[in-house]
Amino acid sequence: MVESRHRSRSRTFALGRIPKRTYKEHMASHSILQKLEILADAAKYDASCASSGTAKKNSLGGKGLGSTEGMGICHAYAPDGRCISLLKILLTNHCVFDCHYCVNRKSSNVARARFTPQEVVDLTLGFYRRNYIEGLFLSSGIVKNSNHTMEQIVEVARILREEHDFRGYIHLKTIPEADSEIVHRAGLYADRISINVELPTDSGLSRLAPDKNARQIERTMGDVKEDLIEAGDAKKKFRHAPQFAPAGQSTQMIVGADAATDADIVGKASRLYDDFRLRRVYYSAFSPIPDASAVLPLKRPPLIREHRLYQSDWLMRFYGFKPGDVKQATEADGNLPLDIDPKLAWALKFRDQFPVDVNRASREQLLRVPGLGVKAVSKIIASRRHRTLRLDDVARLTLSVRKVRPFICTVDWRPVTLIDRADLRTLLSPNKEQFELFAA
Repeated sequence: MVESRHRSRSRTFALGRIPKRTYKEHMASHSILQKLEILADAAKYDASCASSGTAKKNSLGGKGLGSTEGMGICHAYAPDGRCISLLKILLTNHCVFDCHYCVNRKSSNVARARFTPQEVVDLTLGFYRRNYIEGLFLSSGIVKNSNHTMEQIVEVARILREEHDFRGYIHLKTIPEADSEIVHRAGLYADRISINVELPTDSGLSRLAPDKNARQIERTMGDVKEDLIEAGDAKKKFRHAPQFAPAGQSTQMIVGADAATDADIVGKASRLYDDFRLRRVYYSAFSPIPDASAVLPLKRPPLIREHRLYQSDWLMRFYGFKPGDVKQATEADGNLPLDIDPKLAWALKFRDQFPVDVNRASREQLLRVPGLGVKAVSKIIASRRHRTLRLDDVARLTLSVRKVRPFICTVDWRPVTLIDRADLRTLLSPNKEQFELFAA
């Protein structure tokens, strides 16, 4: 009987002969894991968890947790080819706002959880020490009020930086309704901060997120821009001036939740880049959520639409395209074609600009050629200084010469009537099976 009671107590309190105190700690850890499951899943809808341009932080004596060179990207690839990741979670998915498109809105029937700042710190350090992550992306629903929530977010970053000398990447999602001083403190600890504009039009934001104000969002983005400029000026004058969000600020727009066209989205993105010196604008295809509001679409837009917007964004940032150029590539309904990329769509509408002579054309003209990327154009310009290029030379500098051929001429190639063919779009479109796979 004594032996039986001992076995029972051992199974209940000391699994594997672990002391009772450690068993309690195990149960607390189990609660943390449950929170992590809820709050990591709730954070998956935020697409702006990517980063670039951060510099390595040097701590005293070259020591410090998480020191890393380069960019922290959540489950993505850095420009140098490394796959790196951030712990991407919400502080809480409780929220006093009732945005129709958000799974965490106050009227949503979802499981709720909430971390304390110290719990987020412990998770971040624990995952870092296990080499799971290189940094943290932290966002949150709004509890009590915007200032209280923003203070909690900043406290996580403060503890990591000041108490643990954490040198890893930190991306904080800021709350535009919070006081500017709190947002400023966030930038002193974070590598990047982001403020989501959410929707491309003011009317869409008013209809789907009645608790948010477009002017307030842009005022906060403007304040961050001024802080970035001041920090940059101070760094030029004083070597040890404090950094402010060295990887800049970014934002996100939801695609397909309202009636905004791609032309609307491209115009809004261009204005945000110009007005607030954003590092990136991210696009997130609307995804239906449980217990969705009746004002939302019944299904998500095709993922290829999100991809086309990223391509148009790339054209404006690296290829010299203006918003008007991208809008010229749209169809009659104001949306980019889904079967071909926006650069090819523009070229097909302006065939009189082609073919261009790769041995004489300017960089700007070459960047307009479908199928030629920035690196290929640089290689062409460098190579033609030493010899006259033939079609085979161009083929070696590009991934596929098939799309390029109708739009260029070389010493041994001229497309003749190919550029004027009525079926050129069909000839250059991806095959049907590939397109359907991407559009699914």
